[in-house]
Amino acid sequence: MTPITRSRFRPLGFTLIELLVVVAIIAILAAMLFPVFSRAREAARKATCASNLRQIGISFAMYLSDYDDCYPNTGDPYLWMGRRWRWPLQPYLALRASRDPANPSDPDLSVNSDPAILFCPSDASDPSQYDSTSYGYSAAFYHTPADVNKMSTADLYQPGPFPCVSVSASTVASPSSKALVAEWTTNHEFPPVGWWDWHGARNYLFVDGHCKYLQATRISPAVNGWPDINLTLNGVAGSDLP
Repeated sequence: MTPITRSRFRPLGFTLIELLVVVAIIAILAAMLFPVFSRAREAARKATCASNLRQIGISFAMYLSDYDDCYPNTGDPYLWMGRRWRWPLQPYLALRASRDPANPSDPDLSVNSDPAILFCPSDASDPSQYDSTSYGYSAAFYHTPADVNKMSTADLYQPGPFPCVSVSASTVASPSSKALVAEWTTNHEFPPVGWWDWHGARNYLFVDGHCKYLQATRISPAVNGWPDINLTLNGVAGSDLP
């Protein structure tokens, strides 16, 4: 008679201890891989944002060719805001948005908006706060260098004694180091801050068409003491890079 051994009666399923070990291993692997996946996703969004800015650079180049080599100037002192400069660039950006018929004089509002390249996929605030416009246009491109040197941060938000003037591309002294457009907030780093803060980093589009992701501390202090491409010392005759 064949002796009965313990192995002949071994349970076919997992024991509770084995299941707990498997769950623990999965939890550890998830904890290790989640940051990797998050960084990969953010890297992809950052690349999309940089691509948006390069396309915006092409749109500016097309605008220059149609307007005697001059940068956008509508006489609006707030043109640097994304909701404002999108309108003169609209034909070159292929935007379908139109003014809000309930308030057509307000450039901050739009209907049927498809922001496309104006929106950074990492920008959580823009859909509600800035009508899905993530990028700011340097005010140095519609003010004289002399006036820029006299301006303060407050002058960007209120009508003042500094007239808007058309600036020619030929007057830009350092096309590879003067930023034309940039992310308004540090969308890819937390907490998100604007141009008046030395924390974080963002994508910058320079006049020569190249785009670069830079820490705020890599930008030269502007007239107001911040890494603000609106008020670059000496305006378009100056540089945003040391």
